[in-house]
Amino acid sequence: MLVIGNHVSPYARKVLVALDLKGLDYEVDPIVPFYGTDAFTRVSPLRRIPVLIDGDLVLNDSTVICEYLDEAYPEPPLMPRSPADRARARWLEEYADSRLGDLIIWRLFYARIVGPRVFKTVPDEAAIAQVTDVELPAALDWIEARAPDEGFLFGNLCTADISYAAFFRNALLAGWRIDPARWPRTAAWVARVEAVPAFATSIRYEQAIVGARGHERADAMRAAGARISATSFGDATPKGSIMLR
Repeated sequence: MLVIGNHVSPYARKVLVALDLKGLDYEVDPIVPFYGTDAFTRVSPLRRIPVLIDGDLVLNDSTVICEYLDEAYPEPPLMPRSPADRARARWLEEYADSRLGDLIIWRLFYARIVGPRVFKTVPDEAAIAQVTDVELPAALDWIEARAPDEGFLFGNLCTADISYAAFFRNALLAGWRIDPARWPRTAAWVARVEAVPAFATSIRYEQAIVGARGHERADAMRAAGARISATSFGDATPKGSIMLR
């Protein structure tokens, strides 16, 4: 199997952690989608990451990919067993992918990290403050009321747990962290997810990526222990704004 995407994307990280939890063999093409080639467009028509290629099967969208992995490789499960809990897990995952995707990825991480580094934009500090001081705390209040007191959301670790921890890694990379005094349940829950070996490994790869320039990324991840694809869907020139999902 091949995953196109890298651990800095919360959507790609979700899939990569799921693969590691299931003990599946895969390689990574750690591109940033802004630098995807025309061949990348052919396998990802919306120019988003991650993409999973499993033989002749090409899948887009992290949720779709994780559901495929859970059906094709059912142990250990990535979703709770009961229909009601599975529905709750899907909604919680969608809240993370949509609301935290908007706040943390587009309006914080993209604005503070991606835009200035890739497209030489200037951060709008007033807009960022609206996110960090008003809208993200409101989202955290909602999450705090639903975060588990111990363990994970539905007993065993599931894709919803992974999603929240992945987004808050991006918030941290952009300089914002969960205040454990204000949101103790959420902070403790995210810390438990990060301590799971599969997620902890993803942090090691994330750090290798963050510390490397674009053309050095694959070598840095290889040095950190990742299996890197011999061929890449990446290019040297950015092609515009693309949603990472």
